[in-house]
Amino acid sequence: MVLYLTYIKPLKDDLYKAKISKEDFVFDEQVAEVFDDMIARSIPGYATMISTLGEFAKRYYKSDSKIYDLGCSLGGVTFEICEQLGESDFNLIAIDNSEAMIERLVQRKSIIGGLEDRVEILCEDINDSIIENASIVILNFTLQFLPLKYRSRLIKRIYDGLIPGGILILSEKIVLGDENLNDLFVEMYHKFKESNGYSKLEISQKRLALENILIPETISMHKNRLVSAGFRSFEIWFQHLNFASTISLK
Repeated sequence: MVLYLTYIKPLKDDLYKAKISKEDFVFDEQVAEVFDDMIARSIPGYATMISTLGEFAKRYYKSDSKIYDLGCSLGGVTFEICEQLGESDFNLIAIDNSEAMIERLVQRKSIIGGLEDRVEILCEDINDSIIENASIVILNFTLQFLPLKYRSRLIKRIYDGLIPGGILILSEKIVLGDENLNDLFVEMYHKFKESNGYSKLEISQKRLALENILIPETISMHKNRLVSAGFRSFEIWFQHLNFASTISLK
């Protein structure tokens, strides 16, 4: 599936195994070291989402356009797209504001090789990034970490930077409008994490660390924002509990 996992064995995520004082979650050196394991054990259906994003890229990429992976972290989506597009000529721009993530991404690109002219890696705030001539833009569990006041502006800039027929893939942790169903999904999600080896202490401490950093929204909120930006269609293509991925067309 994801190409770089052939080369690199992820370290186990045990950052919240011991009792610690509450601190906000940060994409720092410690998180970057265990991120592959953390994301695989924390997002239901993640492997399916990544492989399908590669298939979307293969279907919608247009020659002489650009692909943007915004909030690329360690390159799960980036390298899957590279694998799906194979030896074709493409231009992918991977952007993240975490220096620790970008340093590892550069190393992984070097290990894989052959991507020098096709993958550009930038360490910068995506709120300041130039998005232009794009056939594909991906926000894979990225928008949820932006303050609410910046989200509509970013979506509009993405829309303006897409060519006609271009797509935006938006994957997010979501909240449900029905409080009882939302509580049920959260409970089932915690059971999912326990089944992947996380203790109740780890789950609780991670939740507290993220509560002021990751602000989820309902699907309706996302749809309204995308439609307001100008996207002509919006569909949920994947959902497992309180995690969903959507596709929007310009």
